[in-house]
Amino acid sequence: MSEMTVTDARSRLSEAVDTARVSHEPVYLLRRGRRVAALIDAEDLARLIEAAEDLEDLRAANTARTEMAETGEGPVPWEEVKAELGLA
Repeated sequence: MSEMTVTDARSRLSEAVDTARVSHEPVYLLRRGRRVAALIDAEDLARLIEAAEDLEDLRAANTARTEMAETGEGPVPWEEVKAELGLA
């Protein structure tokens, strides 16, 4: 894990980007001693976004299962969904 001030990052941006890209560790940018931003590898960010989206999908599915269990309603058959959408 690397840290540098925002001022240092201005003058050493290429170095900071290379550090984040090669090490796959964030480079935290500090202002007045506090972390205010982080540089990370673009592919690492893409994986994090995908993982967050997958987690949200899992949460939504669990919520739907809980609602079905609480209401006693089962899943809607695919043929019924297609018919309602005019796709059958």
